[in-house]
Amino acid sequence: MESARTPVVSGWFTEDGPDGAGFRLLGTRCSACAAVFFPREDAYCRNPHCPGDGLLAEVPLSPRGRVWSFTDGRYRPPAPYVSDPDAPWEPYTLVAVELEAEGMVVLGQTVPGVTVADLAVGMEVEVVGGVLNEDPQTGTAWTTWRFRPAGGSA
Repeated sequence: MESARTPVVSGWFTEDGPDGAGFRLLGTRCSACAAVFFPREDAYCRNPHCPGDGLLAEVPLSPRGRVWSFTDGRYRPPAPYVSDPDAPWEPYTLVAVELEAEGMVVLGQTVPGVTVADLAVGMEVEVVGGVLNEDPQTGTAWTTWRFRPAGGSA
């Protein structure tokens, strides 16, 4: 049985095609000052220098960016992080990526198999869809975004 793909946070990204093809993070842009936000903002412009009450419109964010910083997580985070204490802990890599057009930095995990040894500041990466967790009891695959070296496979 195939798992139902469910975003961990609704409205933060879109998966337009199979296997994450066309995957994009979704932000919002203020019509008054053109500031772009991620995570998205739906209530008001967070720019303190905004000249007015602009409308906020959903915008797809750049699919590529450059590594701004990175690190690895080699320990199981404490509560309230939820994980199976009986399952072996697997290290993961976190990366801060400056998106090309927006000039904003977005955090995320890398795809499985990409370690800190595979990354360098300034390296081009792309955002792709990934599975954060699968719940076999409900048949749900909780999806999120990940980063991989540009031109790589997910």
